Amino acid sequence: MSTATLFIWISFLIVISPIFSHITRLPIVVVEILLGTVVAWFGFLDGSHEIFQNLAKIGFFYLMFLAGLEIDLKRFISKKESLLKNAIIYFISLYGLSFALYLLFDLNPVFIIAIPIVSLGMIMALINEHGKDFKWLEIVLIVGVLGEIISIAAIVIYESYAHYAISFAFFKHIFIFFVVLFLIYYSFKLFNLLFWWFPELKKLIMPENDSKDQSVRVSIALFIILVTIMNILHIDMVLGAFFAGIYIANFFDHKKDLPHTLHKVGFGFLVPIFFIYVGTTLDLSLIFSSEVISNALLILVAMVLVRVVSSYLAYSSHLNVTETFLLALGDSMPLTFLIAIATISYEAKLITQNEYLSFIVAGMLSGIIIMSVLKLLISIIYKTKVK
Repeated sequence: MSTATLFIWISFLIVISPIFSHITRLPIVVVEILLGTVVAWFGFLDGSHEIFQNLAKIGFFYLMFLAGLEIDLKRFISKKESLLKNAIIYFISLYGLSFALYLLFDLNPVFIIAIPIVSLGMIMALINEHGKDFKWLEIVLIVGVLGEIISIAAIVIYESYAHYAISFAFFKHIFIFFVVLFLIYYSFKLFNLLFWWFPELKKLIMPENDSKDQSVRVSIALFIILVTIMNILHIDMVLGAFFAGIYIANFFDHKKDLPHTLHKVGFGFLVPIFFIYVGTTLDLSLIFSSEVISNALLILVAMVLVRVVSSYLAYSSHLNVTETFLLALGDSMPLTFLIAIATISYEAKLITQNEYLSFIVAGMLSGIIIMSVLKLLISIIYKTKVK
């Protein structure tokens, strides 16, 4: 396939995805994956094209950058200490139950990471629609923030295992990873102190009257620099992208419109390329097979089940039965990160093609079924009109 033809098809799919999403009422991510699958199946798009793969990788890194933008550490730290303690109980239970399922059903080790994985994407969609008027939604956000940080760490550690197995190189890699985390933590403290003493520096770096789009340039530059540093250190570049987003969100919060602008850049161009590429890796003749669908449904049930149990263990003293169940559902839509862990595992040949397809389908179903059920329950319980 020529590069020109590749770009024409990618551009076409990026443009028509929102239209199909509006018509079908499906999440746009699901539409992009399905369109990529169908077009590749007909032979119009080649997922093995090197430029396409590199663009998709950049899109994935940018998606992780946007995930970091969602994390407001100041608001997170200011939450009641008891809620944070409950969040820790929640995740201990979540990973403990996932490990129990792995042992009980002799599953692939990938399931230990995949079942409890958390992503803020669909959580933010819920909050954007309903605000934080409901207490359980506020707790979902706390769980989402902590869960996304844990999930990023889990992805990085798991990818190290995928490349090095249990070896000296693996432990060396993990040691470097924790050293990097240590340095990032203290760099946050340093910059926090620096901007506290010299608050005008913020506006010098990202001016209020930003006619030259300096804030966007600085954001993208920081994204590229941190991703490059992680690459030099042989640490998963996802970590650099993620922390670049956290830096922007927490040190330049005077630029209220900046996250919105960066989201437009990402979801308008780079991120759709990643999801279209994911679609090209799916075999249409297998994706709707009874084995893949049944496995995907079992994965979805497992994700919901461990979250329901963990929610009741951690938050039953803060929420009533209904709210606790809604909390569990709200945390059961790890669409983007589930696709991420499936992609990493499949490329490292740690899971079979059917397992890979099952994870992707489970991710898509979580975005469709869980979100629809949540909207229905919210409309019934709170008499809120479903959009």
